[in-house]
Amino acid sequence: MTADDTIAAQATPAGRGGVGIIRVSGPHAVSIARAILGTVPQPRYARYQAFKDTQGQTIDMGLAIYFPSPHSFTGEDVLELHAHGGPVVMDLLLQAVLQQGARLARPGEFSERAFFNDKLDLVQAEAIADLIDASSEQAARTALRSMQGEFSKAINTLVLAITELRIYVEAAIDFPEEEIDFLAEGQVQQRIAGLQEILRDIQHKAQQGSVLREGIHIVLAGQPNAGKSSLLNALAGHEAAIVTPIAGTTRDVVREEILLDGLPVHIIDTAGLRASNDPVEQEGIRRTWGAIGTADCIVLLVDDTRGWCHDDERILQQLPAQLPRIIVYNKVDVTGKPAGQVHTATNITINLSAQQGRGIDALIDALKAQVGFVTAGSGTFMARRRHLTALSNASAQLQRAAEQTNNKRGELVAEELRQAQNQLSEITGTFTSDDLLGKIFASFCIGK
Repeated sequence: MTADDTIAAQATPAGRGGVGIIRVSGPHAVSIARAILGTVPQPRYARYQAFKDTQGQTIDMGLAIYFPSPHSFTGEDVLELHAHGGPVVMDLLLQAVLQQGARLARPGEFSERAFFNDKLDLVQAEAIADLIDASSEQAARTALRSMQGEFSKAINTLVLAITELRIYVEAAIDFPEEEIDFLAEGQVQQRIAGLQEILRDIQHKAQQGSVLREGIHIVLAGQPNAGKSSLLNALAGHEAAIVTPIAGTTRDVVREEILLDGLPVHIIDTAGLRASNDPVEQEGIRRTWGAIGTADCIVLLVDDTRGWCHDDERILQQLPAQLPRIIVYNKVDVTGKPAGQVHTATNITINLSAQQGRGIDALIDALKAQVGFVTAGSGTFMARRRHLTALSNASAQLQRAAEQTNNKRGELVAEELRQAQNQLSEITGTFTSDDLLGKIFASFCIGK
């Protein structure tokens, strides 16, 4: 990006629509306005007029809005042209703008310029993309809170508190004869403990937002004919998978994306796990284990008419040890057992009838509990994997700082605090690399 670089792109989705918007940002926005409109609109007022090409021919009639620097989204001069949203009109209008000296914007370049011009920080920029991509009302509201700066404010407040403690520690280090005393008095330990408590609260809220953003992956596993496809259909609310009485009907993984109480869930129905000489079924079983390896939670289905058997135990023992799992006894409409959760000492167990839908609510509650999801409250932050990683690293740094206070090593306490501060600053973009910024903004849509 250079000082005399002006960018343009369609800010509305490609295709046919009632209204389409061409957005222009940069120092040539004013000259482009004069060329296409014949005048520069009054700042922040919508003006209805003709849009003309380089030959003076009218392309369309629409609204033009001018936002002078620095009072614009990007912090630069911005021109928006609101025309009819047909693809031909949009293309003609964009070409007219490009012919006046603008270039086509890269994905996310408008938000990137807003970040570099201090109109928003990195968390707020990412929240724009998350708001656009939100798959539920809860996700949209959570992204909006992050876009409005709630997540950033919490991070900045914590960074300020860590900085103040660093100043205290480093000032004390300047007087070596006082160092042991200041570490022995307990104030540093208490302040670090307070920082850790604040960080844990932020981590909890960010974890909830991450689940809302990315959803969870649930794999339905078990022996053939246990009712996996029937359960998938019951959760999805439609016939997403073929169901027959013939064991081994499902030969491949079947994926379905649904919302469960606002939680995005990616459900994977898999081939029944059993010994087989059929090469097609063997491939399905191989893919089943592959899906299990990437799951957030496993639902192990058992045919209640057959009961728990050696093969079910074998499957259970082969599941990854740390992977959350729920055991579901299906077909209780045949066996007569009451539907719902059964409390056991080892595993969460649900009795249900996939065919009749009984016990499904208990399964949904158990799934949310297994991944630590609660209904998003007013303090939940929309967060990404990189945010969670930075928060986890900062937590480890604070823990090491606490350990160094016990060892009476003031200089190491200060260094650990500095590292924790840098980890948190990466979240908002105060301390980050150009490579990370490039990856983040490249994931945005063009025109944003």
